[in-house]
Amino acid sequence: MHNYRYNSNNTWRKPLHMMCLLLGIVLLLSACGQAQKPSSATDSNTGSNAGSNSGQSSSSPEQNTAPPQEEVPEEVDPVQEQLSSLTLEEKIGQMILAGVQGTTLDDQAKQMITNQKVGGIIFYANNVSTLEGTAKFVKSIKEANQSNPVPIFMSVDQEGGKVSRMPETVESIPSSRKVGETKDSALAETMGELLARQVQLAGFNVDFAPVLDVNSNPKNPVIGDRSFGSSAELVSRMGIAEMKGLRSEGIIPVVKHFPGHGDTSVDSHLDLPVVNKTEKQLAELEWIPFQVAVKEQVEAVMVAHILFPKLDPDHPASLSDVIIGEHLRGKFKYDGVVITDDLSMGAIAKNYKLDQAALATVKAGSDILLVAHSYESAKTIFDTLISAVKSGKITESRIDESVYRILALKQQYKLSDDQKASGDLKQLNADIVDWSKQIDAR
Repeated sequence: MHNYRYNSNNTWRKPLHMMCLLLGIVLLLSACGQAQKPSSATDSNTGSNAGSNSGQSSSSPEQNTAPPQEEVPEEVDPVQEQLSSLTLEEKIGQMILAGVQGTTLDDQAKQMITNQKVGGIIFYANNVSTLEGTAKFVKSIKEANQSNPVPIFMSVDQEGGKVSRMPETVESIPSSRKVGETKDSALAETMGELLARQVQLAGFNVDFAPVLDVNSNPKNPVIGDRSFGSSAELVSRMGIAEMKGLRSEGIIPVVKHFPGHGDTSVDSHLDLPVVNKTEKQLAELEWIPFQVAVKEQVEAVMVAHILFPKLDPDHPASLSDVIIGEHLRGKFKYDGVVITDDLSMGAIAKNYKLDQAALATVKAGSDILLVAHSYESAKTIFDTLISAVKSGKITESRIDESVYRILALKQQYKLSDDQKASGDLKQLNADIVDWSKQIDAR
């Protein structure tokens, strides 16, 4: 019985043991399989991602698509915009500042404005009548220019002293030398303000002043008391003060006559002066006021017809790449408007053909070519520059450089052909008298 029970239990337990063993093996295998899946999945995913990151990064909207960037609009350059709208003829016209005949607008002047589209007009003494008549003449020129896309420079030489274009009804302003003798820059600044108010009475917007020549040669036949004095420091201080006075009243100042007309013994209106100074000598005297003016961001510089053979033996300053290009543009870092002195003056007319002079000065870096007293001369310059661009002697990009500067200056001063003559003559005369008394008292 005992054996039977033993055998019976043993027989029953044996299959149960086997079943438990098999179940354990199944569970163990199952557990191993589940333990391996994450590892296997990770490997698989890693492999998949590694292989697909580069391929999927651009297509995964959730993780890899960068938010669209806002397009920043480019700043509009109003000067470049205006320049781009001009024809070649209109651009060339901007580079010419011409004279007119008589005291009223004649047909030839109208044709010059319409056909050559000149960028500016200069008045001399023979263009000035009464204040009312002069203002009417200026207004008629502005009206004639309204068919052109750019407002016109209306300019005049109003320095005070012997160089005055105002009618007799306008109180005169003493010479720069007399003001310079006071050594008071505040009086010089007031001088600039008064000069500006004078030219505004007739509707001008540009004054060829101040004179920054250092009058170092007592025998100088053309500068003399037009200069503030014989000291570079005094001329710099007083001249810059006058310049600031002009601009404070909304009149564009033009400093003159670079590189310096103070040590000449010949009048450049009659013939070509020669100054045998070295660069070092000029830098120690004549150039100082102009360098100060450039630092003060002077709007425009007039270049003289003077030969400096130790700098450029072949060309006067107004036609010289050495003097305009290398020195004024290069060493002085001046990027404003460069204007020639009158190309019809004896210094040029006796030594160069007008078309040759026009080409040379543009190549040297001038922006505005001043030519007075002849409508034919303005047309010659216009035709010469048009032909030079079309033949490749001058690139249109070179023309664009100059016209950009001209347009920038006109926009800076908000010039408009609608601008009218302005000011109170009676009050201005009273202010000039009071100021002159201060000069006399010093």
